[in-house]
Amino acid sequence: MDSHRPVGKHLFSLLGAGIVCVAFASAMLSQEASKTETKQGPGSSQVQVERGEVVYVSGNDLVVRMESGEVRHVTVPDSARATVDGKQLSVHDLKPGMKLERTITTTTTPRTVTTVRTVSGKVWQVSAPNTVILTLADGTNKQYKIPKGQKFMIDGQEKTAFDLRKGMNVSATVVTAVPETVVAQQRKVTGSAPPPPPTPPAEGALLIETPAPAPVAAAPAPSAPEPPPASLPKTGSVMPLIGLLGLLCSGLSIGLRMLRRG
Repeated sequence: MDSHRPVGKHLFSLLGAGIVCVAFASAMLSQEASKTETKQGPGSSQVQVERGEVVYVSGNDLVVRMESGEVRHVTVPDSARATVDGKQLSVHDLKPGMKLERTITTTTTPRTVTTVRTVSGKVWQVSAPNTVILTLADGTNKQYKIPKGQKFMIDGQEKTAFDLRKGMNVSATVVTAVPETVVAQQRKVTGSAPPPPPTPPAEGALLIETPAPAPVAAAPAPSAPEPPPASLPKTGSVMPLIGLLGLLCSGLSIGLRMLRRG
């Protein structure tokens, strides 16, 4: 995932020895303010590239198969981002099959922190001509290195380290140089989504599929006629039918008579 995270840790912190640079005075003075200066040297960079494929994603848990075949499980914070096909994605946007590449750039820069300050104290011990131990105003003893050929002013007279005696009140400018190494890391994650499935090759004639027409609703079937009643209603009678037959017979007799006469 995408992140820029300076480490900013001192891998090495070597305590530099204090150096007495300026003349001593005969009266004991209070300690004065200090000044610090940092000088930075040329740095060096190292680039490391790791590649892998997303196998599984669940919440902030990410499982990646590296090029070497190693399977890694990483818990990715929500703030981390990966650039996949030009888009900024969080761990929740990653999908199995995506290819990821992480570039780690480590920059190592040496530097020296120089502090210049004025101290006041009383001579506790002298190892002429190399070192002197002073008792400071807070009661602590501290050792300082004396540069070669350094001269001191004692009661208006120029003296060497061999002239210092225990109990003398002196002040001096102290230079402390501490070498350090600062390491910073920049991490960048890029990737690509898996390609779409390939189009199958053409075979035979070309056909274009169209949607099927909607089915037509069938007309309702006609209802069956009601069956005739099995018997006449109780109120019916055969008398009207007998009368009708009698009338027809009478008409037929009259017609036969008229034909004979003619």
